[in-house]
Parts: sequence; structure tokens; C-alpha cells
Amino acid sequence: MPELTLTFSEGRHRSAVHCGSDSLLAESEAALGIKIVARDAWMDLQGDKVGLARAEALFNLLELARSQGMLIRPDDYRKILAAAAIDQLGPWTELVREPLILPLKRVSIVPRTFAQKQYLHTILTQDIVFGVGPAGTGKTYLAMAAAVHALVQGHVRRIILTRPAVEAGEALGFLPGDLREKILPYLIPLYDALYEMLGKEETNRLLERNIIEVAPLAYMRGRTLTEAFVVLDEAQNATAEQMMMFLTRLGEKAKMVVTGDPTQVDLPRNRLSGLHEALEALHNVDGVEICHFADTDVVRHALVERIVRAYARHRKAHGA
Repeated sequence: MPELTLTFSEGRHRSAVHCGSDSLLAESEAALGIKIVARDAWMDLQGDKVGLARAEALFNLLELARSQGMLIRPDDYRKILAAAAIDQLGPWTELVREPLILPLKRVSIVPRTFAQKQYLHTILTQDIVFGVGPAGTGKTYLAMAAAVHALVQGHVRRIILTRPAVEAGEALGFLPGDLREKILPYLIPLYDALYEMLGKEETNRLLERNIIEVAPLAYMRGRTLTEAFVVLDEAQNATAEQMMMFLTRLGEKAKMVVTGDPTQVDLPRNRLSGLHEALEALHNVDGVEICHFADTDVVRHALVERIVRAYARHRKAHGA
């Protein structure tokens, strides 16, 4: 029986390729019709020529992804395995072939999961992109990184970051200060990301010159946003009217990224989430792309992924 041995630089790298899971290797054996023995920094494969060729392509692709710093999750592994089993790795190969790095002034941004890389690639190539999924998947952070990169590279003249002034049932009228002071707490996460990417001094300089604008969604009405990279965060809390208003602000040489988690709507129960309506209305519109993240794409503390899954199970069980 034909054999093939794959060698990795270290045993932990070989293990990372299949998520450290012997059960995934067993699934691979069944899907590809081969036998796999994995030890230390090598993997021995036995089977027919077709199965071995597909297995080699599978593990080479996963090793390339790992070497780029991408985390390989079991769900990703199973999707790629399914593609390898029918000799359809082309789209995955295209996604992984070239490293995707956004060099910024203080940091370089590298996508950590397959979903993040697909999302970032879509942002760089499309004019309107929706990033939808649970907290901790990098939706907003990557959108802001792409915006800063576009500004630094001269592709746009300004960045506009916005979000609805609705949060967990709080009423703005009960907060102290004028409208801008009331809204500032809702925008702090956006400032934090800018400080990390550009530094506080540079961020404040760009804010003072209005090259970077951070504003509530209500301030977008009546404007035409040209030569700008616009990010709408927490879009699940935009009303249907606000969402349509926002999307129709798109001007020449502009990009828009809309991020949100449909499971965390803080609007009154009688108000339709603009994100929900937009996802239904625009899913077949040419030029609008929707990228979905799952709980398995969470890149914060491992406990965050378990919390997201637990809430999903609870709400499903109780019909929420």
C-alpha cells in the first residue's frame, strides 16, 4: 500500500494542524480513505494515491495557515476536510495562499482565524460589508484596522466611526452633561482601538483635524460621505430607519463596514432592528457582502466562547 510521510518543524506544529485532536484525524481517515499515524513532528499516511494526494494537500494547506499565525479551529478543520475529500480545496487555497498583514503605525494586524481572514479580504475588496456575529470575534477591531490602513495608504481622506446611542436599556436623559458628553461612554471602545493602532497623540491630532470623526449615528443624517472609510459599530441597535439612512450616505470613493450581533439588541421590543432588516433585504444585492462569524470564531479568552455557546443553548431551549 502506498505510503507518505509528512514532516513538521516541531511536534506542537504538527499537533496544531489538527487541533491536537485524535478524533479529527479519525474523521480524516474516514473521509479520505486512508490510515494516519501521527507522532512527534511527523505524520505517516497510508492509502491509495488519490487519498494520499488529497491528504497531502489538506495538511499542507493547514500547515501554511498555521505558519501565518492563524488559529485552526475544529469547525474550520471539518470544513476544509470536506472540501479536500471532494478535491475542492481551491477556494481555501486562494484564501490562505498569500499572508494578509495590515501594517499600521504602532502594530501590524494579522487575521487569526479563517473567518477573520475572509472578512478582512472582503473589506479590502468590497465597498459595503456587514460583519455579523457574537462578541469577541474581531468584527469591529478588524474593520477599524482596515480603516486606519486605508487612511495611512492614502486610499481615503478621512475615517468616520459611528454607533447608535443605545446601550443595555440606559436612557441618555438620565446621564449627566450635554449630548456629546452623554454619548462619549458609548464611543470609548472605538477610541481605545484607535489609541492602540495609532497612539494617543496621533489619534488626538487626527481627531482635532477632523480626519478621524467619532460620532453618534444620529449625526449622519443629511450627509454625503465621500472619500471616507465609515464604520458603523453595534448596528443591531440601529433602528430600521437609521440603518437605511446610514447606508444611503455612501458617496464616491467611500467604503462602509457595518458590524453587529443580532443576539444583543437593546432596542425596545416594539422596534425592529435595522441590522436584522438589512441582512434580509440586502443579501442578494450586488456590491454588498455579508460575512458571518460563529461562536467558534471568538478570539478573546477561551471562556468567552463557552459563555456565548451557553447563552445560545439556553435561549434556544426557552424559545428566546
